[in-house]
Amino acid sequence: MTKKEKVKNMFDNIALKYDFLNHFLSAGIDIYWRKKALKLSNISPERRLLDIACGTGDFSITAKKMGVNKIFGADLSSNMLNLFARKAEWMAGKLIQSTAEELPFKPASFDNIIVAFGVRNFYDIKKSFRSFYEILSGQGELTVLEFRLPRSKLIRAVYLFYFHRLLPFIGRIISKDKEAYKYLPESVNEFDSEIDLYGILMNTGFANVKKYSLTFGIVQLVTAQKYRK
Repeated sequence: MTKKEKVKNMFDNIALKYDFLNHFLSAGIDIYWRKKALKLSNISPERRLLDIACGTGDFSITAKKMGVNKIFGADLSSNMLNLFARKAEWMAGKLIQSTAEELPFKPASFDNIIVAFGVRNFYDIKKSFRSFYEILSGQGELTVLEFRLPRSKLIRAVYLFYFHRLLPFIGRIISKDKEAYKYLPESVNEFDSEIDLYGILMNTGFANVKKYSLTFGIVQLVTAQKYRK
């Protein structure tokens, strides 16, 4: 099974419990992460926004509450998209089932692209970022939220215990999926050790790449612009 197939099947399986588990397992801090990311992004009511790996739509819904009106969403999981559509009727006709690598949009279609905790699930990150660069407008901006391992030894020890022991157990009990919340810590470990978001974005052509560390370093927030201002 390819990574694309594995990710699609996993998110299709846990879709119904996804929102609850997100908020429960993060103690609600995920809400703050999304708001912080949008505040650091160059968004406004007139800008066109694409939410990649949008899942059930929490990032887009937060953007809508902040005044953004032109929002589209893309995700590989049809079950996630169906739940998003139920939560936000105003997204009718604006949700597309697609991978980040093969987006069906014309050049300069969007002014902002946001991705929350989805980059590590891409099967080709460099190709995805090239795709993002192509469909962003000249003043376009990309915002990425992604998990990382804390740099503090003490916080990392506590985090790893929770991430590898408690989180998979709780996730398995609630979602009834044996692999999904085992995959989460494994994918974060692999991503943290092998992927340099800053370097990939710079090599893809993005400029003004900025990195922020949130909540004791367990989340990284990265913003990048298509052209240097």
